[in-house]
Amino acid sequence: MRIVWNNLALLFLLLLPFSVWAAEQTPPAWLTENCPECVEKATEKTGTYILEKGEEALLGRAWLTQNAVRTIDVQYFIWSSDNIGTLAAEQLLSAAERGVRVRVLVDDTLIDAQDKTLLLLSAHPNSHIRIYNPNLRVGVNFWQRMGNAFTQFRSVNQRMHDKTAIFDGVAGITGGRNMADEYFDFDHEYNFRDRDVLLLGPAVTEMSENFEEFWNSEFAHPVEALLDDVGSDLTAAEVRKNSSALHAYAADPKNFEPQIRQAIVGAPGRFPAIVDAMSWGDVSFISDIPGKNSGEEGLGGGGESTEQLIAAVKNARSSILIQSPYLIMPKGGIELFEELVDRGVRIRISTNSLASTDNLPAFSGYYGQRHALLEAGVELYEFQPYPAIRDALIERYPRIAVNNPVFAIHAKSMVIDDTTVFIGTFNLDPRSANLNTEVGMLTDNAELARQLTESIELDIDPANSWQATSDFNPDTNVGRMKRILMWFNSILPLEPVL
Repeated sequence: MRIVWNNLALLFLLLLPFSVWAAEQTPPAWLTENCPECVEKATEKTGTYILEKGEEALLGRAWLTQNAVRTIDVQYFIWSSDNIGTLAAEQLLSAAERGVRVRVLVDDTLIDAQDKTLLLLSAHPNSHIRIYNPNLRVGVNFWQRMGNAFTQFRSVNQRMHDKTAIFDGVAGITGGRNMADEYFDFDHEYNFRDRDVLLLGPAVTEMSENFEEFWNSEFAHPVEALLDDVGSDLTAAEVRKNSSALHAYAADPKNFEPQIRQAIVGAPGRFPAIVDAMSWGDVSFISDIPGKNSGEEGLGGGGESTEQLIAAVKNARSSILIQSPYLIMPKGGIELFEELVDRGVRIRISTNSLASTDNLPAFSGYYGQRHALLEAGVELYEFQPYPAIRDALIERYPRIAVNNPVFAIHAKSMVIDDTTVFIGTFNLDPRSANLNTEVGMLTDNAELARQLTESIELDIDPANSWQATSDFNPDTNVGRMKRILMWFNSILPLEPVL
C-alpha cells in the first residue's frame, strides 16, 4: 500500500499548467513583502544565492511553492516516489487547488508511477503533465521498449537532464538536485553532496523562455495523448478520491520524518534571510535546444551549453576549479586541458572516488582516462565516502549518524580565474556534451566565485578527498568485487554514452 500511495503522490506532483509573469503585472505579494528592494533590483540585475545544503534547497522550494500565487513550472530528470517526492507532490497539488497554475515536464526514463496514477493527476483542472521523449516507459510496452532500444539507440539515450523550478515567473531554482531524498540529505544510507542556485530577475525570464520552448517542442507529450486507452474509463469520483488520499497520506506524520515537515513549516521564517543575502549582477541562463542537436552526427554533435562552457574554459588565464560527479573527457578535452596547463593555467577537479561513486560505468570511463589527465597536469581529487565534512553538510547528521551513510559528489560547478562561476546540470562527460540537454547559470561575480571556491576547496581538503597522483589512487579502498565490476565496465565500448 505504501508503494501505491508513494506513486500517487509522486505523480500528483508531476502535473499542473503554465503562465508567464510579465513585467507590467504587479509583483507577487511574497516578493514585495519579504524583499521590496528586490522588485527594483530585479528589473536590471539578477539576484543569486547558492544553495549548498540540502535542507536549505528544500526550504527554498517549499517556501516558494506555498507562497506562489500565479504559476509554478517544474522541469526535472528524476522525480522519485520517496518522502521528498511525495511531500513535494502534495505541496504542488495544494497550490493547484488554491488556484495556482502549475505544469510539470519530466523525462521519461525514470518515471516509476503507474499509468493510471499519472492520468488521475493530470485530470485536475489546474494540472498538466508532459513527458519528454517517451520511448522507454510511459505508454510503451515491453516489446516496444526493446524495439526502441535497438532501432532508436540515439533517441533512447537522448534525455532531458534539465532541472528547473520557476515560481510566478520571477524566482527560479536550478542546479544538480533531482526530486528524491538523497539529493536533499534525507536518505539514511546514501546522500549526494549537491548544489543549486536560487535566482531572481532577468535570468529567470530566460529560464521561463527555455521552459516554454521545451513544453511546446515535439519531444514533450501530454500524458493524456500517451495513455488515451487507459484514461477512457476514469471518473470524477476517482480523481476526488485519489486527491483526498494524497492529502491524507501527506498529513500522516508516520509517513514522513518529523524533521522534514518541521523544515517546511519553518520555511517562512528562514527564506527571507536567503533573499537578503543575495548577490546581484549580470547572469546568463545557458541551455540547449530540445533534442540537444540535429542528431546528424550520431552520438556526437555537441550543443549550445557545451559550446558556451568550452568558450569560457578557453578564456581562462590563471585557474580553473571544477566539481563534477562523473569525469570522462569528451573528444579533445584532455588536449585542451593540456594546452591550458602549458599556458600556466592551474586546473583542479573534484570528482567521486570508486568508493563513493553511484555510477560504476561512469567511473570506469574516468578510470581509463585518469593517467592521461594526470599526465596533462590536471590535479585530481576523489571524494571520500565518509568525509569529515559530513556533519557540516547536513544539519540533521547527528540523527542519522548511526546509519553511517555514504556521501558522494553530485554537484556540477566551475570557477574560472576567481571570477567566472557556473552552477548547473552539466556533468563533465560525453553524455552531457552531446546527448542530454543541460541548463545552468553563468556569471562573472567575484563574491560568488569566492563562496564557491571556498566550498569546493573544503570538499578537496585531505580530510574529505584523496588526491590521485601518478603513484597513488584510492581504488583499493573498496572490495575486490566492486573493482572487478569496474574493470569489466572499463573494457566495454560505452564511452560515447557515459
